[in-house]
Formats: sequence, C-alpha cells, structure tokens
Amino acid sequence: MTPPMHRPRQAPMTVIGAGSWGTALAIQCARAGHPTRLWGRDAALMDAMQRVRRNERYLADARFPQTLEIVADLSTALKGARDVLVAVPSSAFRAVLLEIRPHLGDETRLCWATKGFERRTGLLPHQVAAEILGDRPGAVLSGPTFATEVGAGLPTAMTVASRDPEFAKELALRLSGPKFRAYMQSDLVGVEVGGAVKNVIAIGAGIADGMGFGSNTRVALITRGLAEMMRLGLALGAERTTFMGLAALGDLVLTCTDDQSRNRRLGLALGAGRSLEDAQRAIGQVVEGATAAEAVRLVAEREGVDMPICLEVYRIMHEARPVRDALQALMGREVRSETE
Repeated sequence: MTPPMHRPRQAPMTVIGAGSWGTALAIQCARAGHPTRLWGRDAALMDAMQRVRRNERYLADARFPQTLEIVADLSTALKGARDVLVAVPSSAFRAVLLEIRPHLGDETRLCWATKGFERRTGLLPHQVAAEILGDRPGAVLSGPTFATEVGAGLPTAMTVASRDPEFAKELALRLSGPKFRAYMQSDLVGVEVGGAVKNVIAIGAGIADGMGFGSNTRVALITRGLAEMMRLGLALGAERTTFMGLAALGDLVLTCTDDQSRNRRLGLALGAGRSLEDAQRAIGQVVEGATAAEAVRLVAEREGVDMPICLEVYRIMHEARPVRDALQALMGREVRSETE
C-alpha cells in the first residue's frame, strides 16, 4: 500500500504585538489556514490568552482559531519563522526591532502594521527597519481597517506594499480569505505617509465635530487633509495614484468618520473642552495621532511642505491653541487654487 503524500509543514508567521491590531491580524492569518504565533511582552496577558483562547483585554469577542499559537517566550516565538509581522505603535517600533534582531534568521522576512513617522527622527517605518535590520525583504500592511471588525470576520480590504513583488504576493495570499481581501502595492512611501498623516487629520475632524461645526466642515477637512497628505508624500518620493487607494483616501475617510477610531475620539474630547491628558486617559490605549502630529510637523518643516491643517492640530494639542483661533487661521488663509 502506497503511504499517503504529506505536504511539508508551512513555516509559521510570528506576530509581534498582542494589542488589538496585532491580535486581529494573527487571528486573520490563522483563520486563513496558516500556522501563526502571537507574542506580546505582557506575561499576564499572554497567560490569560492561552487559557481562554481570546484576548479579553483588547479583542474580547474574537475567539482564536486552532492554528493560532500563543507563545510567551520571544526566542521560541521567532524560532523557525519565515515571516515576522510587527504590530506595535510607532513609538515602540525601533525598540522592538532591536529586541527581535538577535532572534531573526538570515532568511526571515519582516512586515509591519505600524503607522507613523518616528517622532525623534521623522523616519518612516521602512527607513527605521532598514537602519536596524539592513537589506532584508520588508513590507507594510495598511488600509481602512478596525481590529474589532477584522476579529469578527467582517468583510475587509487592505493593502500590502513591498518593493519585493514576490513577498507582497505571498503576504496578500496568506492574509486573504472569503471575507478578507489584500491588494498588492509597491509604493512603500505613499502607503506609509497615508497611514501617518490620516491620524492627524482624524483628530482635526473629531475636534470639529466635538465643537458642533457640522458635516460641511468635516468633509472640507477630509478633502483638504488628503491634499496635505499628497503634498507631503510626493515630496518624499511617493506615487500620486497611491493616495486614491485604500491606504490613503480609504483609511483617511474611515478614521475621520467612525467613532471606533481612537484619533477621532481624541478629537471629539478636545473639541468638547477636555484636556489632552484626560482624553488620552479615557481612551486607555495609544492614540497614534497625538505623537504623529509632532512628527508630521517636523517632516513638513524639513521638506518645506505646506500642511496648515496638520499644523493647527499640532498647535491645539501641544501649544494649547484655542480651537476657534485655529479655525480662524485656516479660514483666513489667502485664497488660492484648489490644485496647489
């Protein structure tokens, strides 16, 4: 009798970061039928996830597929992994890469779902990764996605961008399933700029709604915010068409209009008169736009790019500028062509 044929076991993907987004991506990868490991630095959280097969702190309603393994030891989590997906806030990205570097194999590929310029240097995530890990295949995952909806298995689309087309395709196939569609892209810069700037604009949209300024104001902020995003991206070498896609326009609209967005909720609180500290405390998780506003301002000044909305959001949060003064400054700008 001929023995049955067995396909070699697929190398696992390791997800670094057990917050809501890292957990959701790990669930999706495992749900698509691929062996997946999830690691986080909070030992108590990892132990609880192992016992109840859910992330009760960040994504309580999403049960783990059988192919998702919770691994508390970093070295064990990374051993034999072909691909590593880092899903941590931009403020932690460099430190996490330094931490995992000794455990990566020569052939290990890196992808990340981190959004935002590095606060101190103004570098994009792919630049930080190259600085620390050298010439290694890299990719960014971005797009209009909320972790709770991905965890619940609701229909979702996102972008996988890499300068290595084979890596982008493999990642897109690995994530895709009946209710999750991943599109491929090569414009790393455009995708990352979109993911960084949209958080700042979303705070601005939330502030406007918190002040009761109405739908006209919100749409104006989204549209002109997209223009600012595009100006900065083009200055950094991005492709114009990227900004009409999921990782720019799509993510911008989602983040500015839905109250699941932490950035929008932060803006709503500021618009209602709460302090930045109180608003962040009430949300209870990292709000990327709060630090992104500083980094975007830094990069815009460095590149000589006019970004008035982002600048006023920065001033409201970090210079205690009254919201109505910021609005007056924006509305009182010199009349100009819309295409400038």
